[in-house]
Amino acid sequence: MTKKTGLIALIIVIFSTIASSQSVIGKWKTIDDDTGKAKSIVEIYKQNGKVFGKIINLVNRPQNAKPNPICTKCVDDRKDQKIIGIEIIRDMKKDGDEYVDGTIMDPENGKSYTCKLWVDEDDNNILKVRGYISFLYRTQTWHKVK
Repeated sequence: MTKKTGLIALIIVIFSTIASSQSVIGKWKTIDDDTGKAKSIVEIYKQNGKVFGKIINLVNRPQNAKPNPICTKCVDDRKDQKIIGIEIIRDMKKDGDEYVDGTIMDPENGKSYTCKLWVDEDDNNILKVRGYISFLYRTQTWHKVK
């Protein structure tokens, strides 16, 4: 193998590695489990080496709905905070291609769950969000906002 061929092979390997480990950082559209319609936009960001996410917009709401409702069912420091701007994902740590050991909170019921996040290996525009209670879990599919 020539030096030129070796360099090209190395570049291909580097770009393949970068492409396969897509980031969860960015804006994601959440989908309602019951209706299948978009529900909110969550911005996921890195802070002090961990990953967090906050709601930055509510979508597909009835016209008579309050523009920025309050989280009345939240039981921690988020109680009575406005939904837009509320941090729903906290303290996620990168572990390989996944983010783990953090929590996600559902503002509709105020409950927090252990969480795991990962970008779909076949489509980097899909984020898998899994919330756990003990050994029970639910996985949602969120879509990248472009």
